[in-house]
Amino acid sequence: MEKKEQLYEGKAKKVYATEDPNLVIVSYKDDATAFDGAKKGTIVGKGVINNQMTNRLMAKMEKAGIPTHFVKELSERDTLVKKVSIVPLEVIIRNISAGHFASRYGVEEGIVFSEPTIEFSYKNDDLHDPLMNAYHAVALKLATWEEIELIKKYAFAVNDTLKAFWSECGVTLVDFKLEFGKTVDGQIVLADEISPDTCRLWDSKTNEKLDKDRFRRDLGGVEDAYAEVMKRLMAHDAQ
Repeated sequence: MEKKEQLYEGKAKKVYATEDPNLVIVSYKDDATAFDGAKKGTIVGKGVINNQMTNRLMAKMEKAGIPTHFVKELSERDTLVKKVSIVPLEVIIRNISAGHFASRYGVEEGIVFSEPTIEFSYKNDDLHDPLMNAYHAVALKLATWEEIELIKKYAFAVNDTLKAFWSECGVTLVDFKLEFGKTVDGQIVLADEISPDTCRLWDSKTNEKLDKDRFRRDLGGVEDAYAEVMKRLMAHDAQ
């Protein structure tokens, strides 16, 4: 499967057409952004790690009964996926207070919730991805009630699967962002990526941050953190 014309370039990935109109190639970049693109940088090797980690975790989702856009890994940075139209909702699951949640509600980071929370934000850079409830999403025809219920069901199932997996790797899953898409035949599937770019991952013993917060907050050791998470994933899968 060869790359044809570039269809899209985002902050972290490029998307290319293929000879099959229903399949595209996603190519992962090392570019890093934060705060709506206000902060820019490079995390060396990030594209390779995020591509390979996403593909392994997407395969785990499929085994757990959650449909995804994943088809086949083509190279270190390139993956063949089903072409989808992205539902313009970012779906955020939180197990522990951190990031925007902590600052928005004036609480400290690290509060473990008795059950996970879910929130939606409108995927729109110009508006800075504002928080949105399901009624607003339906009113704006971004999704139907049925689609939102299915997305919620899948998102919580992803959380259950990811939490259990990362726990076995000595990593605490704090929170994460998902995106869903609709295939040509209208099926809702998990799309985008699952990586240290989109998940908050803390070391289970020390609570050391092993994710993009190291870049956002100038904590240093960003490449090492990404590499450490990947190393634990590979070690787990090799058992």
